[in-house]
This record gives sequence, structure tokens and C-alpha cells, in this order.
Amino acid sequence: MNVRRIWSIAANVFREIFRERVLYLAGLYAIALVLSVLFLTEVSGGAEAKISLDVGMAGMGLFGLAVAAFVGGGLINKEIEKRTALVLIAKPMSRSEFILGKHLGLSAVLAVLLALMMIIFLLVMSWRQIDYPLGSLLISTLYLGIELSLITAAAILFGVFTSSLIATILTFAVYVMGHFSQNLVALSQSIETESVKTLVKGIYLVFPDLARLDLKNQAVYGILPNSSELLVSALYGIAYIVLLLTVSTLIFARREF
Repeated sequence: MNVRRIWSIAANVFREIFRERVLYLAGLYAIALVLSVLFLTEVSGGAEAKISLDVGMAGMGLFGLAVAAFVGGGLINKEIEKRTALVLIAKPMSRSEFILGKHLGLSAVLAVLLALMMIIFLLVMSWRQIDYPLGSLLISTLYLGIELSLITAAAILFGVFTSSLIATILTFAVYVMGHFSQNLVALSQSIETESVKTLVKGIYLVFPDLARLDLKNQAVYGILPNSSELLVSALYGIAYIVLLLTVSTLIFARREF
């Protein structure tokens, strides 16, 4: 695996997405956040601080999810439709390098987008004189980045063998199921039918447990899991990303185009 070739693909993806003005979403986020905070001032009844923090962090997650799902779902198909994938792979470049480069490029875009939204978020909170636990929020944003990188890997996986639209829909499905996977385990405890219980546990094992990487609700209170739990969650997210990219490469290697 050649690092220079991977870097070249990643840099090209990064530049292309910039040209598509995806990072204008940061400006849209700023407008939405300011309007939300001003509206909450009128209707929150004294709970403006907590709700504003929740809304700001949730907005970062939703904007990042939109980019990961919509852009990631079409990342591979766009290259195939333009026939550029065939040209690139005809060169001394493996399909694993192609997949990894695409993933790193979009993950880098998401990292920049998250950084911009976090800066905007902190500026708006400071403007409204809302106290915030800086350290907890920064760590939460870091884990949000890992979560979005995982979602990007899922979008690329779906995009390898299906259309861009279906890949995007499936990516949103993974996001929803991933955040409810822990609830499935709790639900399985109340199910008496053994076959149904096994099915529910199987679904839990297949879908990533994204709740492990979602620290937003705790972070706004300045509360986070201990360092060992944080490390395990980060390793879990990275391992799942590697698994998804490996499966993507195996499927892509068998695809004819």
C-alpha cells in the first residue's frame, strides 16, 4: 500500500468537495444557530443556556451527517459514472488505496467542517454569555468526528454496490439504528420468544453502536465517561471503520465496470 497514492486521492477528494462549496454549510449552521438562540431567549423560560448548548451540538451532528451521507453515498459511483475510476485503477493503484483515499479525503472535510462549526458555536455562546464546559465539548466533538468518519465508511460501503440514492438512504438507516442499538438490547431482555430475542441481538451485533460515540448530552453538563471508557469507545469506532473499509474493498475488487 503506497501512502503517496492514498494521499493523492485524499487530497483530490478534499479539493473537489471544497469546490462544491460544502463548507458553506458552516455559514448556514451559524445562521441557524443564531436564530435558534434568539428564539429560545423568548420561549425557553430561563432554560436558554441548556437548550442552546443542546441545539448547537445537535446541529453540528446533523450537518455533519448530511455531508457524510449525501457526499459519501455518491463518492464511488460518481467516479464510476465519469469513468475516472477505471483510469485510476488502471494505473499502479490498488482498489484498497482508492477506497482508503476516498474515505480519508471526506473525513478530512468533515474534520474541517466540525472545527468551523465548533468555533462558531463557541463564539455564539460567548456572545450570549452562556457558560459552557469547553473541555467536555471539545472531547465530544472529537468523538463526533470519529462517529462521522464511521458513517462515511458505511456510506462508501453502500456506494460500492448500489446507487448513490439508495446508498444515502441506507446510510441514514445505519445512523438511526446505530443510535437505537443499545435500546434493542434492553428490549431483548423483555422478549420471551427465543427466536425473536436472537434476531434482536443479531441486529445489535450487525449495526455499529453509535451511542458509544455520542457524548453530546453528557458533555453539555461537563460530564464524560472515564478515560478507560473513552479509550475503549474510540478503539471501537476505529475498529468498525477498518472493518467497513475492508468489506468495501473486497466488494469493490469484485465489481466490474
